[in-house]
Amino acid sequence: MPSPTRWTRAFRAGRRTRSRTRRLLERHLAVMVVTALVSMTALLVSYREVQNSAGEMRTRGAPAVQGVAATQLALLLAHQEAKSSLANGIDEVVGAGARYENQLAAADQGLSRLSDVQIDGERGRGVLNTVNGVLTSYSSSITPGAVKYVHDDLMQQEKFEEARTLLDRPGTGVVPRLDVLQEHQMRRVDRVSSLGTLQRAGWAVAELGLLILALTCLSALWVLRTRCGRSQDPWLLAALLVTVVLAVVPLWATVHTQERLDTVRHRLVEIEQRAHDHTNLTDSQTFVIDNSTALRGRLAARNWQSWTYYGALGGAALIVLLPAAGICRRLNADYWRTG
Repeated sequence: MPSPTRWTRAFRAGRRTRSRTRRLLERHLAVMVVTALVSMTALLVSYREVQNSAGEMRTRGAPAVQGVAATQLALLLAHQEAKSSLANGIDEVVGAGARYENQLAAADQGLSRLSDVQIDGERGRGVLNTVNGVLTSYSSSITPGAVKYVHDDLMQQEKFEEARTLLDRPGTGVVPRLDVLQEHQMRRVDRVSSLGTLQRAGWAVAELGLLILALTCLSALWVLRTRCGRSQDPWLLAALLVTVVLAVVPLWATVHTQERLDTVRHRLVEIEQRAHDHTNLTDSQTFVIDNSTALRGRLAARNWQSWTYYGALGGAALIVLLPAAGICRRLNADYWRTG
């Protein structure tokens, strides 16, 4: 029969083992809650930034770049059409200036839309206000040259020269000013459509935190199995599954969105470059219009992007609550309630 001393030593050893197991589970719980909060905060903020970037490109970035390119080409085509009608001797034909007037009207409408979507802030608004004023002067020169002074070669030449100067004079002409605006907008597009250092760091923190959370869940399951005699805990298993899903699905959605943004950025660069190709203005204008239409479809909002964000938000709540429920239930049943 064991002596009382041996019973006492066994009892104390059992209590120390139970105490160590309790503290171990409590540490697992603390690590899981902290890593879940940190990783999900980083994930939700990083994913929201990608969504915001896609939204800005869709509503302002792409339309702004396309608008400047289309406006420049419309102005150059209007000037070309006005001169062409005179050079071909059709200036007295009814409706001969219709194409010139249509292009000038398209340029004016383009500038009106640009005031709402340009992405160069106050500086961009200042450029557009100046361009609108210069364009009014341009119209006051080109229209008399194309319509009023058709029989006065000297005045006609003077008006066309005034109009050409207002259109493409280096630094102060309409087209050079729009070039400056476009350059600033392209820089903004490049920043918006690229993952910055902070965004990459956010995703690294999120994925690392979710990895630590998954490993901690596995460790807690092992502790419950080997020290507490519990073969499995459904709460921790569910938390592990949700953690894996959160590590994969939002990251996949971000990569997919980023690929679309990269494609759009490359297309906008092509549009911006084509606007400077003056060898065949009509072909360049057709190219800009067709690619702008294609980009609108490419940038159309995807419902699954919003659902992914709200799904991640729900998952964030689950990976905080599920481990807490699982481990707290075991601690309460096996340790806290029994003292």
